[in-house]
Amino acid sequence: MMAKVVFEPIGQVKVINEEEAEVVINNELQEALDGIEGFSHVFVIYYMHKVADKKVPMKVHPRGNNRLPLVGVLSTRSPLRPNCIGLTVVELLERKRNVLKVRGLDALDGSPILDVKPYIPELDSVPKAKIPEYIKKLLY
Repeated sequence: MMAKVVFEPIGQVKVINEEEAEVVINNELQEALDGIEGFSHVFVIYYMHKVADKKVPMKVHPRGNNRLPLVGVLSTRSPLRPNCIGLTVVELLERKRNVLKVRGLDALDGSPILDVKPYIPELDSVPKAKIPEYIKKLLY
């Protein structure tokens, strides 16, 4: 059996409006952000605290759409997951000390931040990534 993994949040989300939010990093980690302002985008990894106590289904219809196939929850972006970890690439608008103002974060106000990592297009983009047909129909 695997050992239990425990994370300590490094900050929390403060939602400004539907598009913008602040990623407020704990004061004692402010120095760890030095240089982040050189990136246009960052990954924000957070804990989805509002769904943490919900029952996790093994299969779901993506986006709750019954017209889409029933697939394993780990092959979707459903917030109901075995571990309620969220990951979003966001635009970094500015940094002020320990606060990152971002656009595009889909976390809720008060969500605990687990990590922030820079987005590097040459390393993080997969040019010929494959997706199922039903996802193509949703996107295009």
